[in-house]
Amino acid sequence: MGTEENKYYIIMTNRPKDPELIVTDRIRTFLEARGAKVSVFADNEDVSRFGLAAEGENRTEAAPKAACMIVLGGDGTMLKAARETAAIGVPLLGVNLGTVGYLTEVEVSALEDALERLVRGDYTIEQRMMLSGSVLRGDGSRETAQIDALNDVTVTRCGPMQIVPLRIWVNGQMLSSYGADGIVIATPTGSTGYNLSAGGPIVEPSASLILLTPICPHTLSTRCVVLCDRDEVVVEIAKKQSGGVQEVEISFDGTLLTRLRTGDRIRVRKSERTTSIIKLSEPGFLARLHRKMSE
Repeated sequence: MGTEENKYYIIMTNRPKDPELIVTDRIRTFLEARGAKVSVFADNEDVSRFGLAAEGENRTEAAPKAACMIVLGGDGTMLKAARETAAIGVPLLGVNLGTVGYLTEVEVSALEDALERLVRGDYTIEQRMMLSGSVLRGDGSRETAQIDALNDVTVTRCGPMQIVPLRIWVNGQMLSSYGADGIVIATPTGSTGYNLSAGGPIVEPSASLILLTPICPHTLSTRCVVLCDRDEVVVEIAKKQSGGVQEVEISFDGTLLTRLRTGDRIRVRKSERTTSIIKLSEPGFLARLHRKMSE
């Protein structure tokens, strides 16, 4: 990554979380005072009065040259950064300006101490498993290329309040068939997201496995299933008893991708890519989890 004097950092700011770019400028000033080069990208094109880069510049093109990308916002901003940099591998350091902050490592109250450790190289990099999915239409055509997700791939109902009939295969073998509001296919990192709200288990984020968690299943026997990271999952939108066409929404890390209809499928497996998360110090995952659960 080079010496402290020639390191290059990218700051990605969720502008609504730092509207006056106060925290952003604190970070930029700190790093530049230590000889580093810094580029700032904010979700607003008019940031010239701060002497910062505009959103129109391509941060994904700049990312391969960076020692890390410092992400200001909440978990949603971290997920966006993970998607953008999945093919690049630049490490991410999250600064929590949100409300949850499972993915963010640094609180604003400890910002300078964290940055000091960052420029000294006093940290570890944790590789987080990602999922990769693609949509297959009922006629056999492929709707999408492989799309990566750090947290989860979700199938949820849309339109009228109706149960979604689902069929789930694992490695080509039928696992289950049931009606529900949908299903969450999650990574260990995503276990504290939608998966947790749907009643799924919490998993240590550096683990490598796949969680299948039904959303409000219309049965007492359907539960979350934990799979090996080598397994391939296929979810099919089954036929309704009434014979009508069912529509559902597919999203990757909360970002809507497309809609599926009866007979369509989505195939999900472990991605070949990972997300690199910078870990500075304690508290570790369990301590952070305890704090979050106590709030």
